[in-house]
Amino acid sequence: MMTPDLNPPSSSFQLILDTAEQLIREKGCNKTTLQDIMDRSGLSKGAIYHYVSGKDELFGRILISKMEKINENFHTAVTHAASGDASSPIQMIVGRMMINTDNESVTNKIFTYLLSQSENPKIAKILTELYEYTHQLSIQWIQRGQQAGAIPSHIDAVKLSTLFNIFTYGLRTHRIIVQDEEKFGFDDIFNVIFKSLQ
Repeated sequence: MMTPDLNPPSSSFQLILDTAEQLIREKGCNKTTLQDIMDRSGLSKGAIYHYVSGKDELFGRILISKMEKINENFHTAVTHAASGDASSPIQMIVGRMMINTDNESVTNKIFTYLLSQSENPKIAKILTELYEYTHQLSIQWIQRGQQAGAIPSHIDAVKLSTLFNIFTYGLRTHRIIVQDEEKFGFDDIFNVIFKSLQ
């Protein structure tokens, strides 16, 4: 089962994640194999299977690790933001969202790969766990903003988190299909999210 780990990944697991990302950039998801990852990283099959049950779970863990990094950056941005200021944490989230939903990003390649195989029960479970993790993080971000006085307390964190995920998933699809990024850029996304939090 793919469960988020709040502790930093071990050096071996981080090497596996980094190697897999590099290979996906070079070869794509379909052509990247665990054997490639073993060959490139120098780790054994047992070392990889200590952390994941296979390639698809590993790809899901890469997506989780990206969300963990966004979460870490969000909390740093909140810590440095002035009291009641939601703009700098939201700018950080939107910036990472733009990178992670870019058509050429590893995260979008993995997401598209997993989504294309969602009839497979194991992959469907990975996607569900990823969605639930992202949903819970978004709820925590909204609640943290409410506690800091940057987001009105009347906003329903669960509903807004759901809308945030719908927007993010739609943005991923949009950026795969529509190549002209100038039509809907950082400022547009920031304004949509910022206004939804008022």
